[in-house]
Amino acid sequence: MSGVRRAAPVAWLTAMAVAIGALSPTLAIAQTPSALPVPDIMLKLPRDLSPWGMFLSADIVVKAVLIGLVFASLLSWTVWFAKVLELMGARAHMRRTIAALERARSWQGVAADPQLRKGAAAALIAAVETELDLSADTLAAGGAKERIASRLERLEAAAARRMIRGTGILASIGATAPFVGLFGTVWGIMNSFIGISKAQTTNLAVVAPGIAEALLATALGLVAAIPAVVMYNMFSRWSAAYRAQFGDAGAAILRIVSRDLDRGAFDRRPAARHPAAEAAE
Repeated sequence: MSGVRRAAPVAWLTAMAVAIGALSPTLAIAQTPSALPVPDIMLKLPRDLSPWGMFLSADIVVKAVLIGLVFASLLSWTVWFAKVLELMGARAHMRRTIAALERARSWQGVAADPQLRKGAAAALIAAVETELDLSADTLAAGGAKERIASRLERLEAAAARRMIRGTGILASIGATAPFVGLFGTVWGIMNSFIGISKAQTTNLAVVAPGIAEALLATALGLVAAIPAVVMYNMFSRWSAAYRAQFGDAGAAILRIVSRDLDRGAFDRRPAARHPAAEAAE
């Protein structure tokens, strides 16, 4: 009887251990901190991580950054389109002007050429004619050439400033867009940490939207900045080439004027009276 009494508690303890062992996986899953909250979080988080979906779900500050970067990019391409048309037309016209000036043999032929009476060539010719009229009563042709050269140089500098006008905004966008995108990046990461704090979990579903917004702001900052820098460098080279063409046209005009001045073609001074005629009076 004593053996049976001892065996009963042992059998009961063994049965209890087997039951607890069978239930332990279920209890372990139930005690996992993130097992129950995750489905609710997943249902509340945005599932669309396309660029448009990220924009719609972004914070108001990140939205403002993204809109500003898109506007800056559109502005860069607008300036590029306008300046490409302007510079290409100006350079083509200046090539035709230089070819026409190389064919001319005298200032009279330059003044009679209709192709040289429009665009930048017309401004050069008008400046030369103005100085010739003002210098009609001077004695030294060298002084007239220096004054004409000075006028042509000022026109060349003004043409270069006109061609580079509007490209400063490209330099500004290229310099500031990466930092604006970086600001959006920092703000998006801050939102990620705030989401972690509120949800009390480091689940990727909580962190992903804020990180996606941050990366989108960085990408748009680079999309706005890189083309703007390339465009600015391109326009700087094209403007320098146009200024060189303008200088070549001015030099060709100055050579023609110099030859005619040496011939006396512009001498409008009254002829000197003969000393005998003055004595007879």
